Amino acid sequence: MVSAMSPKPAPDLELRRGQIIRAAQELAESDGWAAVTTRAVASRLGVTQPVLYSVFTGRQAIIDAVTLTGFAELAEALEAVEAEPMARMRAYLEFAVARPHLYEAMFSMPSDLRFGTESAPEPLQRAFAAIHETFPGPDHSRAEVAWATLHGLATLQMGGRQPASRMQSRLEYAHCILTQCDLAPADASRSAPNPTRPRRAGSRGDSGGRETGPERH
Repeated sequence: MVSAMSPKPAPDLELRRGQIIRAAQELAESDGWAAVTTRAVASRLGVTQPVLYSVFTGRQAIIDAVTLTGFAELAEALEAVEAEPMARMRAYLEFAVARPHLYEAMFSMPSDLRFGTESAPEPLQRAFAAIHETFPGPDHSRAEVAWATLHGLATLQMGGRQPASRMQSRLEYAHCILTQCDLAPADASRSAPNPTRPRRAGSRGDSGGRETGPERH
């Protein structure tokens, strides 16, 4: 009599999903995103490609999953520091510089994810919320400009377009610009030039606005 065989346990899809995401990240970090294919990821895990397709529909879905992981980690990095501009700006830049390939997937790789909408995935909304909490406003515009500024600083530094030695100096200038809306009205009016009254050559702007004479050409 042949004994009944125990059914093979179903694979833990969440565990397998995590393994695939980590393998894709490791491949990108060692060989760049061009090397991340379903065949290469499957080979790294020692499985066949159909195993990957049981979890993800293809390469783009894997990269999108890596992207969501990155935004969740970025949100954690921002939430781990005090909710004040300089602390979160520094945390953002440190995250980007420390995880360049992950950051590339988040912002430079093609994506099927929806950004900037109420239907955006939770990790995207959570990361943006951490920035919006620090740069609040009547709408999201101020936080969006802050994010764009930080992204520009991070991208230029990682691409070697700006020296890492002046990162702190650039961060302080950006902080000054992004927080000037928090100044008292009197302070803001003193520090900001009046675009409607351009200063003429030879004028004494700080001495009552008296001119020393007509302009010469």
